[in-house]
Amino acid sequence: MDIGRRDLLLAAASLAVASVAGGARAAGDRKIGYAIVGLGYYGLNVILPQFVNCQHSRVTALVSGDPAKARATAARYGVPERSIYSYETFDQIRDNPDVDVVYVILPNSMHAEYTIRAAKAGKHVMCEKPMATSVAECEAMIAACKAAGRKLMIGYRCHFEATNLEAMRLARSGAAGRVRYVRSEHGFVQRDPSKWRLKKAMAGGGSLMDMGVYSLQAARYMTGEEPVSVMARESTDRGDPRFAEVEDMIEWLLKFPSGAIASCLSTYSANQNHVLLMGDKGRIELEPATRYDGNRLWTGKDGRAEEISPPPGPAKTQFAGQLDHLADCIQADRSPIVSGEEGLRDMRIIEAIYRSAREGRTVKL
Repeated sequence: MDIGRRDLLLAAASLAVASVAGGARAAGDRKIGYAIVGLGYYGLNVILPQFVNCQHSRVTALVSGDPAKARATAARYGVPERSIYSYETFDQIRDNPDVDVVYVILPNSMHAEYTIRAAKAGKHVMCEKPMATSVAECEAMIAACKAAGRKLMIGYRCHFEATNLEAMRLARSGAAGRVRYVRSEHGFVQRDPSKWRLKKAMAGGGSLMDMGVYSLQAARYMTGEEPVSVMARESTDRGDPRFAEVEDMIEWLLKFPSGAIASCLSTYSANQNHVLLMGDKGRIELEPATRYDGNRLWTGKDGRAEEISPPPGPAKTQFAGQLDHLADCIQADRSPIVSGEEGLRDMRIIEAIYRSAREGRTVKL
């Protein structure tokens, strides 16, 4: 997207989040029902507890390969046993009128399959990031949802997080002047070699396919531009059993049409969560930038910094804002601000980053 289109996206984000929390709905409007597909850590411990904070969303079904866990979770959240599905019986979800949205929270390699199956079952889809493991899979997911007349949204929660929204607003308002440079670094220490995120067949890659998505997204939404080229390099200790199949650390340099550049990093061997924007009049800095809570924001000029407390968002949490945004889009028949096309843009850049690191050259976008 060019700068004008990105400005429209930011404006749409603010209006979309506001519309989720504001305005009374017609009497009798029911909450949008979500089926949670995958009861791993994120689905079980992060997303499911957020429905209590939602105004227009509720959990109505569960999909899991662990029947005992699914039954216990269903009892906790008031989901009837008839709305518990296994991966083998998943397609029967088409017959459940209480399910409007399928939220795919599975290993990356399964995103395309379950998004396409959900669309064929007549359900809207929320899919976790990264959208898929290849551009071809992303395109197939978009095509399937379009063919079914269903909406597809990617779980880019930071677009509903108050600190990041305020940082975007400050960048657009010229608080730092003309944007010249962005540094975006995300990582944590991935300690267990048995984790699926360290298996190429399931994750599609290493830190870039996980924490790298935050680095890439921040570079794009802070500059308000789409990059025109990328140069990348990887640093991985292949003797470390954690990294027998996937990369550890990868860094890349993005160039933008305005002349701004972004230096980005993802890693599985160090803890970092930081975004810095530098302009010709000052800077905007987030650290931590994209955590589940506790994010902090500063602006700076002439060597002095001021911490900014963002105005409270209309949604209680970024997760509730994300869930209710798709619910609102379904009710109002609007496109999500972070649609499948947004996930596809990231995947095209991710493929270029891998190609650049592999071939040791700049790749044009």
